[in-house]
Amino acid sequence: MRFRAKRDGYVTNFMFLALLIIAAATLWPVVYELFFAPLTDWGGVVIAVLLFVASSTLIIWSWRDIEYVCTEDHLLVRGGPFRSRIPYSEITRIFETGNIFSGYRILSSRDALEIQYKTGWLGSVTISPENKETFIEEMHKRCPQLG
Repeated sequence: MRFRAKRDGYVTNFMFLALLIIAAATLWPVVYELFFAPLTDWGGVVIAVLLFVASSTLIIWSWRDIEYVCTEDHLLVRGGPFRSRIPYSEITRIFETGNIFSGYRILSSRDALEIQYKTGWLGSVTISPENKETFIEEMHKRCPQLG
């Protein structure tokens, strides 16, 4: 069963602001070189543009391509190039959280769930499925230890 990520304006605006900050930090030197100073280093301009394209592509891909997949033996949490396979037997707790800025998170909404599990690097992952109730029901079916 697949669950799409819920999206809200707050996280969308936060990602847009992050992209603007990255653009300003990486492209301002390019604009300055091209319009206000004699261009002496094309290599620096190319590197700055490539850095901006690579970092913004990673951010947009990580934000747009989020889904949570219940397979036969594990939960796959996927956001862009980032993936986590969480065995159902390792999940210890699922609860609602509003804390979306700390810890390991693959989400696009403040309306989030935190999944705690035994083998995680940080011990939990924060996600934002579109239909939280259905997701929690599915997790209770697949994780009998949740009760």
